[in-house]
Amino acid sequence: MLDERSYDRRRFLRDAAVGAAAVSTAGLAAGAPARAANTTTAATAGAGGSGAVSFRWWGTSGWRIDIGNRTVLVDPYLSRYDTGLFKGAFNENTPLTVDTTVVDPLVDRAENILVTHTHWDHFNDVPHIAERTGGRVFGTLTAYHLGLAYGLPSGQLAPVKGGEVLDFGAYTVEVVSSRHSRNGAWSMAFPGVRVSRPPRPEKISDLPEGDTLAYQIRVDGGPSVFFMGASDFAERNLVGLAPDVAMVASAASTATADYVPRLMAALDYPKVVVPVHWDNFETPLTNPPTVAPNDRKRLEDLIAAVRKASPRSRVLVPEYHTAYHF
Repeated sequence: MLDERSYDRRRFLRDAAVGAAAVSTAGLAAGAPARAANTTTAATAGAGGSGAVSFRWWGTSGWRIDIGNRTVLVDPYLSRYDTGLFKGAFNENTPLTVDTTVVDPLVDRAENILVTHTHWDHFNDVPHIAERTGGRVFGTLTAYHLGLAYGLPSGQLAPVKGGEVLDFGAYTVEVVSSRHSRNGAWSMAFPGVRVSRPPRPEKISDLPEGDTLAYQIRVDGGPSVFFMGASDFAERNLVGLAPDVAMVASAASTATADYVPRLMAALDYPKVVVPVHWDNFETPLTNPPTVAPNDRKRLEDLIAAVRKASPRSRVLVPEYHTAYHF
C-alpha cells in the first residue's frame, strides 16, 4: 500500500485521462506522446551510438539528457535533504550538504550543466558535479560568482544572460531570459544577486535566486525541448521558440496572471507538455514520486489548464530515472 503522501499515479490517470490531451506516465497509457524505456535501458541510454537521445527526470526541474555519448544536465539537484519546507517548519539556516552516495553513482559524466537559477534546490549539487565531471556550468552572473566561491576555475564557468544560441555540433542550446515564480505574497524566497565572488556558501539562504533563465535544446535530427526552472516567464522572450516538448514548472501560486494560457500561446502550443517541479524534493528519488497535497492540487490544476488552453498538446507526467525518447 502506498504511503499516504505518495502520488497514486494510476488513480490519477484513471480520474484525469479524459478530453483531447492524453496523460501518460512511463508508457502506462496507450498512445503516449513519448516512448519510455525500461529501467535497464534508462540506465544505459545514450551510452553509445550517435543516434540515441534520452531525457530522464531527476525531480524538481532536474534533467539528464543523453545525446549519443554526450550528456547535458539541467538543474541537477539529487541530494534532496530536509529543510522543513514540506513540514511547515522551514529553516533558512539549513546547512548546505551534498549526498555523494546518491549523486556520484548517477552522475558519471556531464559535458554541460545548465542552471536556471541558484536557489539550493537547483544549484546545491552543481559545484560538486562540475568538479567531479569537468562539466561546463552555464548560468547567470550569480551562478558564475557562486561557482568561483566553491573553487571552480573561471574557465569552467560560462555566464549567460539570455539570447545566446550556443552550438555544440550535435545540439544547440538557446538561453532564454526568464522569471522566477512568485509566492502567495507576490514575492520569493532569498531574492538577490551576487555581483562579486562571495565567501563559500554554508547554508541554503546563502544561495539567492540570482535571476532566472530558461533553456531550449535543439537536437540535430531530433526534438527541440524547452526547460523551465520556475513558473513565470516573459512572453516576448519566448516568441519563435516553438518547441516540440516543453518542461513546464507547476505554478507556485496564483500570483502570476493567466500563467498557462499565456505560456502555451507564447510557446506556440507544444506537442508535448511535461509538468515538473511538483514533487516533494526533500524525499528520495524513488517511484512513485512523493507529492504534498497542495502540490498534487497544483499538478492537477496545471494539467487541466493545459488541456483547456492547448487541447492538441499531450501531457506526460514523468517518473524518476525513466528514459523518455521524444
